[in-house]
Amino acid sequence: MIKTADHLYLQVADNIEQLIEKDVMKIGEKLPSVRMLSKQQGISLTTAFQAYYHLESKGLIESRPKSGYYIRFNSRRMPAMPGTCSPVKKASEATVSDMVMEVFSHMRNPNILNFSVATPPPGLMPAAKMAKAVVHALRELPNNGIGYEELQGNALLRGQIARMSLAWGGAYTADDVITTSGCMDALTLCLTAVTNPGDTIAIESPAYYGSMQLAESLGLKVLEIPTHPISGVDLDYLDKAIPRHKIKACLFVTNYNNPLGSCMPDKNKKTLVDMVVKYDIALIEDDIYGDLYFGKQRPVNCKTFDKYGHVLLCNSFSKSLAPGYRVGWTLPGKYKEKVLLMKQNHSIACASLPQAAVGHFLEIGRYEFHLRNLRKTLHTQCLRYSQAIGEYFPEGTRISRPQGGCVLWVELQGEINTFELFQQALKHKISFCPGRIFSLQNRYSNCLRISFGPVWSKQVDDGLKTLGKLIRKMS
Repeated sequence: MIKTADHLYLQVADNIEQLIEKDVMKIGEKLPSVRMLSKQQGISLTTAFQAYYHLESKGLIESRPKSGYYIRFNSRRMPAMPGTCSPVKKASEATVSDMVMEVFSHMRNPNILNFSVATPPPGLMPAAKMAKAVVHALRELPNNGIGYEELQGNALLRGQIARMSLAWGGAYTADDVITTSGCMDALTLCLTAVTNPGDTIAIESPAYYGSMQLAESLGLKVLEIPTHPISGVDLDYLDKAIPRHKIKACLFVTNYNNPLGSCMPDKNKKTLVDMVVKYDIALIEDDIYGDLYFGKQRPVNCKTFDKYGHVLLCNSFSKSLAPGYRVGWTLPGKYKEKVLLMKQNHSIACASLPQAAVGHFLEIGRYEFHLRNLRKTLHTQCLRYSQAIGEYFPEGTRISRPQGGCVLWVELQGEINTFELFQQALKHKISFCPGRIFSLQNRYSNCLRISFGPVWSKQVDDGLKTLGKLIRKMS
């Protein structure tokens, strides 16, 4: 394949970034001039400038007037990683709703700098192209889409989702897919299909608060499993916990867990699938952030290793394309008929128009192009936010190292209560998620989750600086 200038500048930038990470090129060192880089790499001056602009946008290098470019940051010199929680002795009744409601009561306020919502902002989504897809869907749908969609979902969309499974090693057909009204709807249907009130499910710790609210609404008990910020769920602990606590299902975010950002290694995913097969229980895999990877290729899923249908894969386009369209889906494996029954009883059908619009958008090949740009932007913002937190927050602050998704998990030293910090931050028109809402135990009160979805700006930089000052005052 012929390399374009676009590929060339990224290749040159990636090579320089690797040298910085390996400490071959050190912080403070001057980089070759643009003219020298052009000559060394056999590239045009324009391509050399693009490579440096790309690194500068990530905050890795800086331009000094009349002096050139210098290295300013090395991601390996970030603050330490957050710790892994200690195990709990028994499952808990789920109840975190009151605090979650208070945190998100300010979500729609346009005057607040919102680090709370783990979704890229509308400005990073292809709104105009999606509008054209909606117009196309209106023309193509029978009766302009006012009739009921079939129970299993729009056929075009299901076919396109089946094709997407090739990216993570799947080989599914449209008949294997059930569409839903967002990922939470998929999780609800799947969890309802495989559990009964009073059953115990396993989740990560810390875990997405929505999973705990869902468990509460279904009358389930929750056992929190210790989770490492890099490798994910502690499988040795889980293997002992399943028979001891009579766990009926596991609900895990295996790729870029919210809030830790952990991504379970492939061998661990296979081990987890083997484990649920051994105990004949269900694994509900929430892959909502799987497409938002920062590396060279998409991570596989547990579903990739699922030979017997024990894994119910859930996903949506809410984090990657159109949150307001509420288009989600599941590959429920051997539980397909149960999930269909739950959907029929729960909602009858999903809205026709959004499904058809997303299906058309996928069919014409625009989704992957959009994702490439979105992933690049989120990776850059992740680095920018991490640098600012490392600079503005007190010494001893620990920060997660996500390789995808759009959230950072921050652990503060001492007795700082981040819910009290949240209340102080609101007075400065800043919102974030206190760590306490990510557990049913009295944990993570000194932690917070910050979304790096908001596009980097002076307002964002000032907001993080203000948070750092508030934390120092509370120390």
